[in-house]
Order: sequence, then structure tokens, then C-alpha cells
Amino acid sequence: MALVILVVLGLLVLSVLLFVTVSPQFGGKLSKEQKERFVSSPNYKDGKFVNVNGADTNLGFGDMFKSLKGYFFPSPNTIPQNNIAVEHLDSLAIADYNGPTRLIWFGHSTFLLQSSSKNILIDPMFGEVPAPNTMLGTSRFSKKLPIEIEQLPKIDAVVFSHDHYDHLDYGSVLLLKNKVDKFIVPLGLGAHLTAWGVSSNIIVELDWWKTTKFMDVEFICTPAQHFSGRGFADKGNTLWSSWIINVGYEKIFFSGDSGYGPHFKEIGNKYGPFSFAMMECGQYNELWKEIHMMPEETAQASIDVRAERMMPIHWGAFKLAMHPWTEPVERVSVKAKELGVDMIAPKIGQPIYLEEPLPQLEQWWLQF
Repeated sequence: MALVILVVLGLLVLSVLLFVTVSPQFGGKLSKEQKERFVSSPNYKDGKFVNVNGADTNLGFGDMFKSLKGYFFPSPNTIPQNNIAVEHLDSLAIADYNGPTRLIWFGHSTFLLQSSSKNILIDPMFGEVPAPNTMLGTSRFSKKLPIEIEQLPKIDAVVFSHDHYDHLDYGSVLLLKNKVDKFIVPLGLGAHLTAWGVSSNIIVELDWWKTTKFMDVEFICTPAQHFSGRGFADKGNTLWSSWIINVGYEKIFFSGDSGYGPHFKEIGNKYGPFSFAMMECGQYNELWKEIHMMPEETAQASIDVRAERMMPIHWGAFKLAMHPWTEPVERVSVKAKELGVDMIAPKIGQPIYLEEPLPQLEQWWLQF
């Protein structure tokens, strides 16, 4: 019996190793030449990207046990009782749009930004499960997207914040890559894209505080307090970031994933104020608050970056933590009101027009 158990365990381990080695979902590997380019980055130490303020992103054994316990014995209401209804978008209305700057939220951290007839996707994760296999995660809270990925028009630029599965999705990249003119990403992340068939000629990689301009839109790579990795041994191989997108008359901040830290004030001092900020708020836990803000910190971070208006993101689509699914928006709403932060929380698929008065806060999530 002991031998049978050992054989089964051995086969299981071998299957996992083969899956990680062979499956394309895990992305590409960095070459020696690519790694040599990173040496000049202040965020690169001993062959890995790091948080410059020394934030610890490792869970100890005790914390890891508590975390696993929370997944096996979760709190109630971690997922909606009913499928979340979304506002559906007409593909022709999207393709022909030439109005004022607007954003469309797809849930979690995915946005379509439309400005001056340009289409920009931010962290386009359109997959059903934020994992390398559908058996390894809970499904998206909404059965449908506002518009299916195949119906999207030509995309001028795609921006990624980091390489975690809930932000960089293999299936989404495969469906998008032939309709995208430019991919703009943090250092190293291009290796995943080229492994998935994206030409290196259309990939721009940036370090923190570096800038690129494409079609009169300025993209500034800014700090975040997080980490990267898609497999067992690739933590820190690629950089993570927040982003500033400057379309000329509207300057937008996208936080990516980040714990709360002094970098928000630094970004605000250098580049603020921002007309609109999408701020991470969800998938948090006191056990890993170094890498994901608590909701009250989200409200404060929006003040730090000098955002005129703020929207909490990183919630409403997936379960990646143990808190009730509506808790992020409820807690941040209370703190935003206390601090005088102008906050909105639109429905998934509801257009957000930046030049017009933003919609009043409606607790649409209570329906589900």
C-alpha cells in the first residue's frame, strides 16, 4: 500500500512538472541577453526584480497555513449568489466611437479606454478563470462580457501592469495579438508575449519612471509595491508597475496591483493631479497587505496621487481572497466619504465619460 501511494504521488508530481514545463500558459523564459539589460535597473538585484523599499512579499509557513485554511473554509458570500448582469455594448458603436474620452470596465482590472478615435486596452483579462487551468480557480462572476473579445475593433495599444494570471491572460493575448499595433509593458514581460506569437517589433518594455509615446498618447511606467511570477521558480523575473496614460487633455492613473506605500505620494508629486484614477481595491488580506491595499488605504492612496476622481478596481469579477465579494467597494465607499474623495463605482460595461459629470454612486451590487 505504501508503494502504491508513493507511485501515485510520484506520478502526480511528474504530471505537474510536465504541465508547468510544456504548457504555454506559463509564458516565456528570459534569455541571458535580456537579463543583462536589466542590470542597470535600480529595481533589479541579484537576478530578480524587487520592491525598492524592501517590502516583504513572502508568506511565512504560519501565514501560508492560515491562508490555505481560509480557502478551504471560506467566509460566506465570497462569490455572488447570482450571475452578475453586465451592460452589453454594440460592436459597431465601439468601433465607430469618436466622442469624448471614455472608459469601459470589464470587471476586475480590465478597461477599454477610447480617446480621439484611439482604442487602448488596460490589463485585458477576458478569460473565465484567472489560472493556468480552468480547474484551478473559481469562474468569473458574470457569465458574459460587455462585448466579446472577437467583436472588439482594432486596438491601438495594450498596456499590462504585471504577469499574474488575473492580469495577463494567455487566451486573451492569443485572440488579441493580430489586432493590436503596440504592447506596452514593464521590463521582462515581453518574453511572455513573444512566446505566445507576438512580434518583438511591436513590444515596448519600460522601467519605472520611463516614458514612451505612441500615436500622441504618453505612457509613463510608474512604481507599484507587488511581485511577479507565473510558475514555481520565476518570482521576480519580470517587473510590475502602475501606469499613467496621458491623452493630452485627460491624465489617467492606473494603480495595477500594489500594497500601500510612499510611491503613491511620489507619483502624485511628480505627475499629479490626475483627472481620473483606477485604484486597486480587492483580493486583500492582512496576511498579504504588503502587496494588496486594504480598502481604507485605497481611498488614502487616491489622495496621495492627487486624483480628482477615483474608481475602485480589482473586484467584481473573481474570487482571489477570502473576503465577501462586495466588501471592497463597501469599505472603500465609507472611507472615501470620510476623506472627501470623489468616488464612483459603475456597473460592468457602463461607459464612464471623463469630460462629463460622472454617475452617482449606486449600490448595484446589492442585486446579486
